[in-house]
Amino acid sequence: MIKIDYASIPPTATLGRNPSRHMANYEKVFAASLARAEDKAATEVGNEADDLAEYLRTYDELGIDRVVIRARDVETTFGIKVANETVAEFCHAHAPRFIGLASVDPHKGIAALREFEHAILHLGLRGLHLPCFEHKLAVNAKELYPLYAKCIELDVPVNVHVGMSFSSAVPMTYGLPRYLDEVMVHFPELKVVASVPAFPWILELIGVAWRHPNVHIALNAMRPKYLQTAGSGFEPLLQYGRTILKDRIICGSNWPLQPVRKYFDELEALPLEEGVLAGWVGGNAARLFKMDSTDIAEPTLQTTGAHK
Repeated sequence: MIKIDYASIPPTATLGRNPSRHMANYEKVFAASLARAEDKAATEVGNEADDLAEYLRTYDELGIDRVVIRARDVETTFGIKVANETVAEFCHAHAPRFIGLASVDPHKGIAALREFEHAILHLGLRGLHLPCFEHKLAVNAKELYPLYAKCIELDVPVNVHVGMSFSSAVPMTYGLPRYLDEVMVHFPELKVVASVPAFPWILELIGVAWRHPNVHIALNAMRPKYLQTAGSGFEPLLQYGRTILKDRIICGSNWPLQPVRKYFDELEALPLEEGVLAGWVGGNAARLFKMDSTDIAEPTLQTTGAHK
């Protein structure tokens, strides 16, 4: 069966985490995982190549076929950008394992639309990533609607943050799942991945996904073992995720927030039927990206020429 890590951040200076004041609380919440990942700091001269080699080797050892990485553009609100070109270059350099998601700043209006289209048509990226809480927008904000329409036109999925964030710089209510329900009423054809899985409003997200067949739920940045831990709040994801939503659960470690090996070990230890597990660990994501284990196109990189 195909295995896909739906969320990961390569340990390079250009793609790695960008510590910033608005995300400082993440450093506290995920301190143990981050400390393990940063034993060899990628920002130190001479270490980045070793860190990257170890990162790639981990995926080799675990038999992970594909890894999804994301651009990040929150320039207007927080002055941070991981460029689409940078993601495309990494995917090209390490093809065919890596799948890139574009990101644009919705506050830039028509320029964002043009940049997104360029990323899909000319850089070979495979979808859109919108960390809405970092844009200081709810997922149903009208600034995002032109991007949703463009996703449908280009026939690519959009990844949106649904659920609380640990950033104390913005209200956590930006992540309410009910806002996604409104989006799906307006854009029923839109293929959406809601990640992280909407804690503490998990039942609300399950309801949204039950209502709308193009909504997927990504179990990112969480310990899979909590799906069967009484009182954790995550238990409904196991119940519904192995029944009515079994074809729409997608899994990603969000490394370095979770160790890749531990994440997939815990995932494969869950009480899931073989066919359901195959979907969770990669089959559902493969279907979303229109690929299978023998037919995955390598992105064609075109970085020359301005897009207008």
